[in-house]
Amino acid sequence: MKSTLAALALSLATAFPAGAQDIPAPLVECGGSFSSFVGRMKELAVAQGHDPATVNAFFASARQDGATLNADRGQGFFQKGFIEFSRALISSGRLQNGRANLQKYDSVFDRVEAEYGVSRGVLAAFWAFETDYGAFQGNFNTLNSLMTLGHDCRRPGLFQPQVLAALELYKHGDFSPTGTTGAWAGEIGMVQMLPEDIIENGVDGDGDGHVRLKSSPADALLSGAKMLRSLGWRANEPWLQEVVVPEDLDWSQTGSETSLPTSEWAARGVRAREGQLATNLPGSIILPEGRKGPAFIAYPNFNVYFEWNQSFTYVLTAAYFANRLEGAQVYNAGNPEPGLSGGQMKQLQQKLQARGYDVGGVDGILGAGTRAAVQAVQMELGLPADAWPTHALLSRL
Repeated sequence: MKSTLAALALSLATAFPAGAQDIPAPLVECGGSFSSFVGRMKELAVAQGHDPATVNAFFASARQDGATLNADRGQGFFQKGFIEFSRALISSGRLQNGRANLQKYDSVFDRVEAEYGVSRGVLAAFWAFETDYGAFQGNFNTLNSLMTLGHDCRRPGLFQPQVLAALELYKHGDFSPTGTTGAWAGEIGMVQMLPEDIIENGVDGDGDGHVRLKSSPADALLSGAKMLRSLGWRANEPWLQEVVVPEDLDWSQTGSETSLPTSEWAARGVRAREGQLATNLPGSIILPEGRKGPAFIAYPNFNVYFEWNQSFTYVLTAAYFANRLEGAQVYNAGNPEPGLSGGQMKQLQQKLQARGYDVGGVDGILGAGTRAAVQAVQMELGLPADAWPTHALLSRL
């Protein structure tokens, strides 16, 4: 039985381009009757050189899935702060299971590090949050989900190419139109990869001649590592480190928009809570709940996480959990000022908009646009510019 946290992690694992300009044009016309759409996709597949008999067999079971549409329309935004979210998601059981899997698949993680330069904790954390180490991979029929979303006219250009990629996997014996299941948006396997990603980055880790991301940890972990490298992962470099910051730090220089050499941060009084700051690397000081809460330095590899997922809270938690799996101590939560509720956040966003700041939409979410606007208005008002929206700031505005 899936847990609430497993379902939450799986839902957060689905990320798509934020702007319409990032969504490609559909390959065939969307909408209309579903059977006509199936016909158009079949014609396209044959036109691209696929055998007609294979195409007919692949699409024979395709059905429109109302549950997929409901999941797509019902996507919510997770509003909990980093401390609450990370404490919920990083349970003692998940940590223990992670360390047990690191030991069990030690030789696989050795390959991950040797061949792709991705630290074992990073892959194990993704494995944990995406599917609870493979325990919950989603039960949506993948072909039906992809066809349903490819037929729907909201974002057909994202999903129609995935259908053709699934057809390619089918031809190689690595996809079943009736039996392959996964997340509602078409991700498959233990680390939740879309069919195109499997074709581009799939690795036969166990040497059986197939890429089985649902049943083979070796295939899943090595494929995930290859995908991270393709997204820009810098081999054998850190990604995130907890730091201690001085009380007189220039808070306006914190946040992901400002990157300075670690030597400069050290000169300003920033130090690693454990070990030493990485040398010869740029970094950004991340204060997820303001200057009184936890503090981290994010290295270039941290940005790669956003190519996999666009939720700041999810990304920071996954990156921190990777550190915990590799032995880091529990972060110092500090004593941050209470955050705002969703309704209060909307009020804040409206007030910021009225002052001319671009918050990226009034949605009650503390996203990158709202954080930047909060930091800017804090500077305008002569307040500590740590980008953390508080009740006092809301009242001031």
